[in-house]
Amino acid sequence: MKRYLVIALSTALLSAPALSPVSALADNTASTAINSQSSTISNKTQVPEFKNVSVHDPSVIKVDDTYYVFGSHLQVAKSKDLISWDSVASGVTDDNPVVPNVTKEFAEALQWAQTDTLWAADVIQLADGKFYMYYNACKGDSPRSALGVAVADNIEGPYKDQGLLLKSGMWDEISEDGTIYDATKHPNVVDPDVFFDKDGKLWMVYGSYSGGIFILEMDETTGKPLPNQGYGKKLTGGNHSRIEAPYMLYSPETDYYYLYLSYGGLAADGGYNIRVARSKTPDGPFYDAEGNDMIKVMADKDKPLFDDESIEPYGVKLLGNYLFERQIGDPGTGQGTGYVSPGHNSAYYDEETGKHFLIFHSRFPNRGEEHEVRVHEMHMNSEGWPVVSPYRYAGMESDSVQVTEQRAAGSYKWVNHGKDITAEIKSSQIVQFAANGQVTGAVTGTWSLLEDNKVRITSNNVVYEGVFTQEWDAESQQNVLTFSALSSSGVAVWGSQMNAMKDQDVVQAVKKDLTIGNTENIFYDLSLPTTGTRDSQITWKSSLPSVLSADGAVNRPRSGKGDAKVKLTATIRKGSATASKTFQVTVPEQAAGPLLGEYTFDNKKLAKIAQDFSKNGYHGQSFNVVSSAISTKNQAAAFNGKNSYIQLPGLLTDTTDFTFSAWVNWDGGGAWQRIFDFGNGLTRHMFLTPSQHNGALQFTIHDQGRDQSLIATEALPTNQWVHVAVTLQGDTGTLYVNGKSVVSSSEITFNPKDLQASEAYLGKSRYAADPFYQGKMDQVRVYDKALSAKEIQLQAEIKP
Repeated sequence: MKRYLVIALSTALLSAPALSPVSALADNTASTAINSQSSTISNKTQVPEFKNVSVHDPSVIKVDDTYYVFGSHLQVAKSKDLISWDSVASGVTDDNPVVPNVTKEFAEALQWAQTDTLWAADVIQLADGKFYMYYNACKGDSPRSALGVAVADNIEGPYKDQGLLLKSGMWDEISEDGTIYDATKHPNVVDPDVFFDKDGKLWMVYGSYSGGIFILEMDETTGKPLPNQGYGKKLTGGNHSRIEAPYMLYSPETDYYYLYLSYGGLAADGGYNIRVARSKTPDGPFYDAEGNDMIKVMADKDKPLFDDESIEPYGVKLLGNYLFERQIGDPGTGQGTGYVSPGHNSAYYDEETGKHFLIFHSRFPNRGEEHEVRVHEMHMNSEGWPVVSPYRYAGMESDSVQVTEQRAAGSYKWVNHGKDITAEIKSSQIVQFAANGQVTGAVTGTWSLLEDNKVRITSNNVVYEGVFTQEWDAESQQNVLTFSALSSSGVAVWGSQMNAMKDQDVVQAVKKDLTIGNTENIFYDLSLPTTGTRDSQITWKSSLPSVLSADGAVNRPRSGKGDAKVKLTATIRKGSATASKTFQVTVPEQAAGPLLGEYTFDNKKLAKIAQDFSKNGYHGQSFNVVSSAISTKNQAAAFNGKNSYIQLPGLLTDTTDFTFSAWVNWDGGGAWQRIFDFGNGLTRHMFLTPSQHNGALQFTIHDQGRDQSLIATEALPTNQWVHVAVTLQGDTGTLYVNGKSVVSSSEITFNPKDLQASEAYLGKSRYAADPFYQGKMDQVRVYDKALSAKEIQLQAEIKP
């Protein structure tokens, strides 16, 4: 349980790279190859069955044989094995079983913070056997927050409020310490972690941005702060530095308290990363690996808010944005294994299994803001700092392995996490560990295997101390040998060993894996790969370079010339081995006229086909959409709000300037429904929603990790026919309702052509959590130019 955190790290934890089981595993097996440079140890590897869950800011507690994580927005999940998770509750609504009638139960906190949601919760069990939930609410755009405690007899609730403990953000008023609140010095009272020290004394560490991270002495009987402490003692941060989410764990092996922190911003473009500092006492002082006193770490008050440069050199950075890049020809599918903005962690030592765990949420490369809980095992290096195993914990049952120089020698995917706070993803590079102790490739230096599978790596006079472990790589579906190590300046490096391959095997693997995607309608420039696994080279040749060049540039035939058929041939080389692969590509002719697509929905086959009445024949496919009579001569498309949508060709977005025009009759309902959503995956898209979370009509185009939006002052009217249009011309975007401009911006620099759209939906979002559109549409038109205000007005005058 999360009670007395007395940790006894066993020798086995430090020396054995094998992962011991903590639960039942899947019955199916996967055979994996064995060779001198592969870390596979068994031909009968049990494959773990991961079941993911979304809990932001997960704080862990174990009750009997079950792990629970409590997070923001009253999200709770549980697991028997830290691998397969089930949701228990989600949402600050009065039907949440964990806190029934939460809007009334926590009304004081919600009202003070002027919000309708809750932030990161933390739960601990005290000596009375009851469970104490430390909840908090924050306004979000300021440190106006409230932190309270609720109690339950059962871990899953129901929790009853015991009142507020702290408040913050009371501008120009007396704060908890008797002085006028100052956000640069006083904390934002969120992100609590309540813990027992090695002597059984209760503490609470908390804080986010603004004045920094603070610690309070707590009453072990009531679970509330001891009197006359104000906000407590400051540990680090201040001047609105982006340091938050403190979590404390004590190790009796080193006799240190480890303070985990998250630096940066939590969004996909925020550069969130996990760091740690340590102290001999729970209330500090805390130091990083270079001996820097963390109390001195804060943003430069003379710089703008959230100055990262002042704080990024400090703290031991355990992990940030990274990608073990899967190259063409590598085992598995997809882009590889990686995280974006991992952070707000908790940590746990399981006495039953003798394992140290890091539990956090993360976003992922090319998945936008979607996030899930991840659990990684940790080990202590020779300097007494935790190093995080590169792959998620899989609970694999495998034989214990004693690493030898011969076994450890080979090629590795190498990631250096650095010390910066950045949205950049640190992609892996290839290095070779030779049996004679030399390191070559992207990094040069030396390596040596020490006792208990520990490793020392030296490069550019920097020494990294770490450990070899064996882990499960879900991407390649095999066990791999990995290392995780830290430098004396607090920089983490990770390595994942690659299977040895002969040159001929390399080119054949690349040939088998090589793809350029859908080749039927290529209307945008292709990014043709030039390298494959193991530094293999790929060159290209086109049968019609005037239409599709060897470097992927596309020049569509003029309208009336017909579609072009192009043969694109790749030649793969590795050493003296070669192979070739040919793709048949269709490049469609240019559109006829500025009207790209026109959908009036008057055809009788709407249940299957959304017919394009323009000259281009860009017909769409209809899913569960039915015809709805407007008059005896006119039909509209009716969307049920459950599973109906229309998919149009991505060719509709092959334009720089753009107009979308339609008549819509929206039934109302949940936020973020889509009138249209055109794009490619979760990283490049544009959409129009009748109402977003603040109740406003919104158009957004998203690219390069940024949104550019047109947001009206109110939602689209319901239960009536309304004409709506979006135009893009140069850097100017305009949103129209019933022929009148409701918002315009000269900062819409993205354009539809750059989206390289592979999906173009009417009535459906590319985000699975968003509701389907409910209502009707008619006279949908898409243009490769921006219609004038007068042209939009004329269309709005002709009602369906």
